[in-house]
Amino acid sequence: MRANLELKARCADLERARERAREIATEWIGVDQQVDTYFATRAGRLKLRESSLSGAQLIPYLRPDERGAKRSDHLVIAIEDGAGLARMLSAMLGVHRVVRKRREIALYDNVRIHLDRVESLGTFIELEAVWDGTDAALAEQERKLSFLRERLGVRDEDLIAGSYETLLGA
Repeated sequence: MRANLELKARCADLERARERAREIATEWIGVDQQVDTYFATRAGRLKLRESSLSGAQLIPYLRPDERGAKRSDHLVIAIEDGAGLARMLSAMLGVHRVVRKRREIALYDNVRIHLDRVESLGTFIELEAVWDGTDAALAEQERKLSFLRERLGVRDEDLIAGSYETLLGA
């Protein structure tokens, strides 16, 4: 299982955030068109991501719905037949929600910077620090997220607790 320390925030000025991200990014990955289909689960979340950059991936994850930085434990499973799996999981579990977004992706060391335009919701910044999940390395990841929040202009009042899937249901 992988671990991220991540946060999500509303972004009133995506162009400004993009300029700032380009100034500090160690790598610019590009633009990804994503469709995330969330399936009904008893615990955690299960989504099938269909990505213009990465193909289809099944992503089960556990993450609390809290504002600010939080741990997310997840798996990323490459899927050969995304459409077939979507039909199968839809019949077995039921579709909870579908999230469509345009995501710009940059890296700052081990932190993914996502600049998202989400259909029916608006614009967001998501930061995901990939780390080994140990307490010893946690402070370093928190420091990086704090630095990026400051540089990208993410205020406390911009932070959101849930996922896009949660916001669509609100």
